[in-house]
Amino acid sequence: MGGTDTMLDSLARDVLAHDRRAPDSPALLWNGATLTYGELAALAGTAADRLAEPDLHGDAPLAVRAVKSPASLALVLACLLARRTVLLLSPDLGRQAAARLAERAGCGGLLVPGAHGGAALEPVRVAARAAPPGSALLLTTSGSTKLPKTVCLSHTALDRFTRWAGSAFPLGTGHRVLSYAPLNFDLSLFDVWATLRHGGCVIPVDPGRAADPRHLVRLLRETGPEVVQAVPTLFRLLSEAGTDTGPFTSVRHVLLTGEHTPRPLRGRLARLFPLAEFHNVYGCTETNDSLLYSCGAREAADLEALPLGGPLPGARVRLVCDGRELDGPGTGELLVHTPFQADGYLGAEDPDDRFVRPAPGTSEPVWFRTGDLVRRDTEGELTLVGRDDFQVKVGGVRVSPEAVEQVAQSHPEVMEAAVVALAAPGPATRLHALVRVAPDCAVTGLQLLTHCSAWLPQAAVPTVHLTREPLPTGITGKVDRAQVRSVLAARHHARPYRPTQPESSA
Repeated sequence: MGGTDTMLDSLARDVLAHDRRAPDSPALLWNGATLTYGELAALAGTAADRLAEPDLHGDAPLAVRAVKSPASLALVLACLLARRTVLLLSPDLGRQAAARLAERAGCGGLLVPGAHGGAALEPVRVAARAAPPGSALLLTTSGSTKLPKTVCLSHTALDRFTRWAGSAFPLGTGHRVLSYAPLNFDLSLFDVWATLRHGGCVIPVDPGRAADPRHLVRLLRETGPEVVQAVPTLFRLLSEAGTDTGPFTSVRHVLLTGEHTPRPLRGRLARLFPLAEFHNVYGCTETNDSLLYSCGAREAADLEALPLGGPLPGARVRLVCDGRELDGPGTGELLVHTPFQADGYLGAEDPDDRFVRPAPGTSEPVWFRTGDLVRRDTEGELTLVGRDDFQVKVGGVRVSPEAVEQVAQSHPEVMEAAVVALAAPGPATRLHALVRVAPDCAVTGLQLLTHCSAWLPQAAVPTVHLTREPLPTGITGKVDRAQVRSVLAARHHARPYRPTQPESSA
């Protein structure tokens, strides 16, 4: 494959360089088959030929239905090397939403990867708006309440992040990394692209089998990954696969990310991964990883809540409360600046733009308002409290449903919980918790209510609803609170509480 020698495509060049140095080295372990770096390069060559065909000729961004497969990886690799901006779209997005996002990014078409490196083209209307120069990947936010925002990640940011990841974790030749997240999710920047850059072997989980606990256990047994990063959904599935599930002794690094991992679940993970170092990773799609806290399995199991840890090299954080920056202990919204953050959202006129840009002529960096409430103690340790835009007023008191979820999930019999606000009779609002317990668990709603009452102020104590079914999740694997709200509202004929701001699932 051809390509320039500039830094803009250095990640793709580094991936393909393994074809020259060690073509027989494994790049992917996919559904029982091994794909070498030589075979990945050949697939990328086929994809590059497709990009050169007349219907795709030019430099307009390309949208890709990011179905996790070797062909999809090869197509994105070919785009990166050719410096064609790629909009990665969830394969679960509806046709109209996908076309609208592709149109909004000024894409020349929507590609559907084929099995052998080719790609079928679905036409889209091209809008005047386009990605900024130097954009490598366009990622989308979860978009739980409306059309997702499109985040512009530059080649420079991608280069910096994948270099950092390879220096901080064993991702190089001879190492294996599990990839559970969807290809369009920002976790794949670490699991897939950083691993391939440094010559490691990626173990992608087939999306069609990602919810099968027995398959997941068998996959980890047969492939022996050393690094596993995922949202709590994967870890719940592994921990619930059966009492005969022995420890995964190949795993040396467990990265917890995406949302709070309850203490009972961490206790089960400590037994499943007894030789692993645990890492609490904080980041957003807009900033990539920002903070990191690392500890042993025993500490991960014993701590009530894992701290957010310290900033990654080059990253900076601030806490802001009521427009004033906090210098010492206190709780405020977390603002982050990282060397690998996005340049902004596609479309500067977005009214929900959270990027705080400096005044012209100043040296202040661009900060990102995360919307997360974070508490800093007297020792400077940071702990996540919940979402700033997810708080509700109950009886005149501001309450964080996520903080209530953490209390509910601290009960040893609780597997997962989601807390939402529903309108009570009159103007009142009340919190409701959908709590999942094990099928053979004897815990009652009253016992869980007593547990919550012991730790929460009266206004924050929720009405508890037990279930033995997994809670509904969105396309990123996180609990979908909008679906939870609808389920409870329909079950109890209650009017759902409508937040004044769009609810975020970050």
